[in-house]
Amino acid sequence: MNSYWENWLRAAAIRALKTVAQTAAATVGTAAAMGEVNWPLTVSAAALAGVLSLLTSVAGLPEIKED
Repeated sequence: MNSYWENWLRAAAIRALKTVAQTAAATVGTAAAMGEVNWPLTVSAAALAGVLSLLTSVAGLPEIKED
């Protein structure tokens, strides 16, 4: 794998993990305020957010410079 794709994969994975963590935190926080955390919903929402983040990264990542 060349350097560009290694850097892209690393940057996209970091963005996706941050998005998953943010979504999970927001979902847990909102659900806890309403009285009960629905864990399957939390995991599902976080996973979907991660997938969407990766798909959005296909359009381009500003931190990755093309040579």
